[in-house]
Amino acid sequence: MPELGLIVSNPKVMTGKPVIRGTRITVELILEKFAAGYAEDDILRAYPHITREGIRAALAFAAEALQASVLYPLERAAS
Repeated sequence: MPELGLIVSNPKVMTGKPVIRGTRITVELILEKFAAGYAEDDILRAYPHITREGIRAALAFAAEALQASVLYPLERAAS
């Protein structure tokens, strides 16, 4: 299980967005990279100062954030 403590938020770093501890790499950036088709190894090559555990913690953090009891209405694309 990923260590969620690897994800921190500080208003003085990246305007408070959650980042991988000790970096300025945001959870948002990790999600964007995966959405763009990057593999985990691609991200590690592009950002050698982060770890596999950091990436997995970012994903776990995002998954946990979406488990809140908030509904996100989605519009269907026009057919």
